[in-house]
Amino acid sequence: MSAGASDLKGRLTDGLYGLGWGAVKTLPEPAAARLFRTIADQVWKRRGKSVLRLESNLARVVPDAGPARLAELSRAGMRSYMRYWMESFRLPTWSPERIKDSIDVTGAHHLTEGLDAGNGVIIALPHLGNWDLAGAWVTTDLKVPFTTVAERLEPATLYDRFVAYREGLGMEVLPHSGGAAFGTLARRLRAGGLVCLVADRDLSASGVEVSFFGATARMPAGPALLAQQTGALLLPVTLWYDGTPVMKARVHPAVEAPREGTRAERTAVMTQALADAFAGGIAEHPEDWHMLQRLWLDDLDPRGEPT
Repeated sequence: MSAGASDLKGRLTDGLYGLGWGAVKTLPEPAAARLFRTIADQVWKRRGKSVLRLESNLARVVPDAGPARLAELSRAGMRSYMRYWMESFRLPTWSPERIKDSIDVTGAHHLTEGLDAGNGVIIALPHLGNWDLAGAWVTTDLKVPFTTVAERLEPATLYDRFVAYREGLGMEVLPHSGGAAFGTLARRLRAGGLVCLVADRDLSASGVEVSFFGATARMPAGPALLAQQTGALLLPVTLWYDGTPVMKARVHPAVEAPREGTRAERTAVMTQALADAFAGGIAEHPEDWHMLQRLWLDDLDPRGEPT
């Protein structure tokens, strides 16, 4: 793609997201829900690369599913993914009471007790459900600010939209690139703060290899490294929809740091424990796992890049 065409695509994408945040929040709730279900079904029917990749990923999660079952799951998956976007576009207009009533959290005591201990808490999540809604619940119902990391998007104006949106929900957002994020996260944790990281996909050279649904994938080392370096509690969290307007969330017990082994060995054990917690939640609710990219190493080319 030429530089001019790429720039045009970037401006168009930014404009569409701007339209979404500007217009969708003004629609009546039933109309917005119907619109996004229709979009999901149309995208699913086109059988594009994202839908086919989603089905390929789901085939690993549900290995005994035949083509009809996988198609059913991918259709439900696209509806779940579009529900995420519909809710996210509308979240800035929701009251604290609406946010509280839109999520039902099990195991919240793991989080609140960890914060009360004063040593900092790291929440690690997969791409399940609506992680922005979970974050908004933390900042509005628990009244706890937190720090997260966002991948830089192109064009820069689109990245700025996402940062402004999440900061408007009470989050501190750091850019993923640049190398300074880890140090800032560590400082927040040492001060007894909260860090939230989406942590089920990492294609960088620093990613930790884990066994995930019977094959090897890479997940980020950051959550385990931060826990070891700062003494913060590391909590896996899984999210899902159950056909009601209320999203469900589960805060799992803490992942403990091994007492023995090298730093790399301890990091590998802790990251595998995160992967196992994620896998449990994904297996129970595969249609809510919004993984539309390649994840497993044998789905990548020999250089470790998506093909």
